[in-house]
Amino acid sequence: MHEYGHYIVGRWCGIHAEVFSLGFGPVLFSRVDKHGTRWQFAALPFGGFVKFLGDADAASGKDGETISRLSDAERRRTMHGAPLWARAATVAAGPVFNFILTIAIYFAVIMSLGIATDRPMVGEPNPMPNNTQTLRKGDLILAVNGKATPDLAEFVSTARAVPPSASVDYTVERGGMTETIRGPYPFPAMIGSIALESAAQDAGLTEGDVILSVDGKPVNAFVDLVDIVKQTKDKPLLLKIWRDGAVFDATLVPRMTTTPTSDGSFEERYLIGLGEGLVFVPELYTPGPIETLELSVERTWTLVKTSLSGLGHIISGAISSCNLRGPLGIAKSSSAAASQGWLTFTMMIAALSTAVGLMNLFPIPVLDGGHLVFHAYEAVTGKPPSDMALRALMGAGLFLLLGLMVFALGNDLFC
Repeated sequence: MHEYGHYIVGRWCGIHAEVFSLGFGPVLFSRVDKHGTRWQFAALPFGGFVKFLGDADAASGKDGETISRLSDAERRRTMHGAPLWARAATVAAGPVFNFILTIAIYFAVIMSLGIATDRPMVGEPNPMPNNTQTLRKGDLILAVNGKATPDLAEFVSTARAVPPSASVDYTVERGGMTETIRGPYPFPAMIGSIALESAAQDAGLTEGDVILSVDGKPVNAFVDLVDIVKQTKDKPLLLKIWRDGAVFDATLVPRMTTTPTSDGSFEERYLIGLGEGLVFVPELYTPGPIETLELSVERTWTLVKTSLSGLGHIISGAISSCNLRGPLGIAKSSSAAASQGWLTFTMMIAALSTAVGLMNLFPIPVLDGGHLVFHAYEAVTGKPPSDMALRALMGAGLFLLLGLMVFALGNDLFC
């Protein structure tokens, strides 16, 4: 998507693309389209590039010899002879298309799956051990242990304030009648999500599993499990798991993991990779296109902020540099995401697309951000940097980028 952004906006701006390559290295297959662009697949599937007319290489270095032989009309079709606005738009299009892809993915997921309504209504009750689930589909929860829950947010905050126990009282509206029923704790020791490449995923646990005990000690609420893992650190834990009526054991060893906090920072602590689950799935609805677009943009922006915060914490040394992944690490994470189903894998694609767009905006020569800095310099001074300065800066940028890639690959192999 990134390179297609360069290509399509370049075409709109009158800049001719000579080569559109998926991958680097030896060409495995290619064809030339009616516009004179050669589309090719290369042997090394690590991204791709678009080479425009007048470019010396995939990083859009200037081929002065070729450009000198072109007519004025042909120079207009090169990246270096086109107007400044056209060059800037073509360069910026790559990262912009990455963000557009992320927004489009969120939009499609929200429109297809829906989001929770504001009402604390049971969309689907989750099965519980020993048939302790007494909530029914369509129940509107009016209060928990006598405290009113007028909306879903209030229900969640009220439920979290309830001391962990085996059961609580729910006041529900059911079939036009109001009644109080005894039901399971709102946040039982149920698995709501599983982190990629975690001890829980390696152990084969799945969403909906209920943890009955840890090292023989019964647990009634997810918060009990959190406290146990904190105290245990990296020692093995024996979990007794309930799944669809069957009970089995699983041994998990907590791993040091970097996680975001509510204030936007990060912390490192031992985790087994489980997220809490609610005793029921809230009622869902499909928002309109405008609301869906707003939510998609908001979630993309949150992803950008989290990524920038994580990078800042790596640079400052607040969290381990092992969180910087290379191609092998990304491939491993993608495989782990695919094993959890299409939704997790799709969210992984959205995260990767955002990361690629964000990285390319960094003001490093060779990357799009570096080219945009050159264009900004030209806009201010009225002339581009000299060819000698460009060659020196591009060489430095390439050295820095290759060093970063080697570092990330080292993380994949040794972290």
